[in-house]
Amino acid sequence: MIKNRSALLLMDLQFGPLWGTINKEEVICTIKKLIEKAKLENVPIIYTQHEELTGGILIRNSPFWQLEESLVPGHDIIIPKLATDAFYQTKLNEILADLGVTHLVIAGARTEYCVDTTCRVAISLGYDVILVEDGHTTVDGILPAKRIIDHHNYHLSTVGTPERKIKVMKESDIGFYKE
Repeated sequence: MIKNRSALLLMDLQFGPLWGTINKEEVICTIKKLIEKAKLENVPIIYTQHEELTGGILIRNSPFWQLEESLVPGHDIIIPKLATDAFYQTKLNEILADLGVTHLVIAGARTEYCVDTTCRVAISLGYDVILVEDGHTTVDGILPAKRIIDHHNYHLSTVGTPERKIKVMKESDIGFYKE
């Protein structure tokens, strides 16, 4: 049996993290295209779902914790997480190992938090990573959201280990790898 070597990792596509983000509809459209590509090639699709234990808007089952309604996961994998790092105290690494995944295509919300952290940790764990250039979003902060996204697209493309590097690519240029 041939196992997929790629997985599509979609970060925190919930009402809370997506609220007020720049180009939200365009990013969701991009992500839907990636989902269709992944489904056509039988590539696993994994969603992370950030939650807070107390005092925040992302309490499990709250309205802001829910996934964006136009991105219904179906039979895809959903991983709850409590930290910006999708690997931290979750089953993500174990699930990827069971699936034979060595390559991650990452998209979602928010650029400077969970998307950035998970990309960096993934290469440290030995995964090849593609960050979808037009597939992540955030809100205005100290810098305007567009500058935050551009900054991360540039700087994450320069991050690596001796064995791995984060590639930043537009959705239209992305394909999934198989054994």
